[in-house]
Amino acid sequence: MEIYAKNPHETQADVIITGFFEDDKALNDIQNGLDEKFDGAVSKKILEKEGFKGKYLETFVLPLDGLKILAAGLGKKEEFNTDKVREIAAKTVKQAEKLSKNKIVGFNIQNNGAMCCCKISHNVALGAIMGEYDFDKYKTKKNEEKISKVEILTEKIDKFTPAINQAKIIGEAMNFTKDLIFEPAEYATPAKISEIAENLAKENGLEIKVFGKDELKKMNFNAFLAVGQGSVQEPKFIHLKYTPENPKKKIAIIGKGITFDSGGLDIKPPASMLTMRTDMSGCACVLGVMKAIAQLKPDVEVHMLSALCENMPSGSSYKVGDVLIAKNGKTIEVDNTDAEGRLTLADALTYADELNVDEVIDVATLTGAVIVALGNTITGVMGNNEELVRALVEEGKEVGETLWEMPILDDMQDNLKSDIADMRNTGSRYAGASVAARFLSNFTNSKKWAHLDIAGTAFIDKPYKELNKGATAAMVRTLINHITK
Repeated sequence: MEIYAKNPHETQADVIITGFFEDDKALNDIQNGLDEKFDGAVSKKILEKEGFKGKYLETFVLPLDGLKILAAGLGKKEEFNTDKVREIAAKTVKQAEKLSKNKIVGFNIQNNGAMCCCKISHNVALGAIMGEYDFDKYKTKKNEEKISKVEILTEKIDKFTPAINQAKIIGEAMNFTKDLIFEPAEYATPAKISEIAENLAKENGLEIKVFGKDELKKMNFNAFLAVGQGSVQEPKFIHLKYTPENPKKKIAIIGKGITFDSGGLDIKPPASMLTMRTDMSGCACVLGVMKAIAQLKPDVEVHMLSALCENMPSGSSYKVGDVLIAKNGKTIEVDNTDAEGRLTLADALTYADELNVDEVIDVATLTGAVIVALGNTITGVMGNNEELVRALVEEGKEVGETLWEMPILDDMQDNLKSDIADMRNTGSRYAGASVAARFLSNFTNSKKWAHLDIAGTAFIDKPYKELNKGATAAMVRTLINHITK
C-alpha cells in the first residue's frame, strides 16, 4: 500500500475520509472546499442529518457524483489525541475497502488545535497500515478489496512527508514482525529465522553473526542448548548489529526465540499449545526493530540478540531435576521444563554483558502470570534501573503502547532456592512474572537492564483499538521510540 501527502485539489481518491468533532461542527478548509463543490453537501447532508452526531468512531457515508464522503466521528474536541487518530484511521480504512472502486482513499482528519499536524499525519499513515494488515499467505482466496493507495490531503506536502515516511518505516517493521509471528513453526524454524535475519542484514547494511550448536557449546551456552536438545531442529544464536559513525550510546535488545514451545517433558495441554508458534514473538519484535533502525539511522549502536530453538519432548530432552551450568557459571536446577524461555535468555543476557553496552532490554513472551496480572493489553516492565523503566513506560505511552511497572525484590530470590544448585528455574505460583524477572537478573551485570514481558500483548484473540486479531508486533513502536529519541 502506497501512502503519501497529496494536494486536495489533485486527489485521485474516490473515497474521502474526513473527521467531525462531536462538540464543534466548524468545517476545516478541505471540508469547506467539498461543501462548495457539492452544493452544501457537507453542511446540509452530513452535519444536519439526524443521527450523525460526531461521536467517537461513529461513521456516515454520503454518496456524491463520483465520490463518497466517509464522515468519521472524532468525539469531544478536548479529548481528541493521536491514539484516537490512529484508531480512526485503522478502522475507517477497512470500511473504505468496500466503498472505493479504484482503491484510492483520501484522509482529512481535523486538528483540535492542541496537536502537531505532522503527528496527526504520522498516525493517520500508521493507523492505515495497521488497519490494512492481513496475513493471507496460506489462503487460496486473497483479499481483493484492499486499498492500494492512501492520500493524506494537505497543501503542506513538504512538511508532512517526513512524518508520513517515518510512519511507513515503522508500519512496515510492524508488518514484518507480524508476518514472522503468524508463520507456522514448520516454516519459522531456527534455521529459517536465521536466514531471514541474514537477508535483513544484507539488504540494510547490518553486521550479522549466526552461531550454530558446536560454536555455542564452546561459548558455554549450556542453559540455552539444554532447552533445544529435544528437537531435531538445530539451535541458532543471532547477533545482528547496527553501527552509526559516532554513537552516543550502545544498546542491546534481546528477543526470546522459542520457535515452538510444547512445554518439553512437562508438556502443555493441547489448548495451551495452540498458539505456541508465537513464542518467538520477542525475536520477531527485535528483528522488526532492526529493520526500522537501519532506515531511521539513529546515532545509537544497537545489538540485536536472539537464542532460537524449539522446546520439544523426546528421548534427548532435558529433564526435571537436571542441573545446568549457565554461561556465567551459575548453576540451575530444572524444576519445570516449560519454564524454558528464561533459560535461553539467561545465556543471551550474559553474552550481552560481553558487548559492554550501556543498556540491555529483553522482550519475551515469558509468563502466564503477567496475563493474570495485566491482561492482554498491558505489557509488564521490570528492571534494575528506575530511570530506564520509567523512560520505557513514557515512551510506550507516546506511541500508543501501555506498559506497567512491576517489582523485582531481592527476597524474591528465596522463591528460587534449590537444595542442589544455585537456584531453580521456577518459584512458587505467586508473583510469577516478577520472580521470573528476578531469575533473569542473576545473569546480567548491566547497570541498566529492563525486561518486557509480552506474554499477554504479543497475540490477541480479538481486535483491540487499532490492532487486528492475532499478532500485534507488541513493543516494536516503543523500542523504536526509545532508541531514536
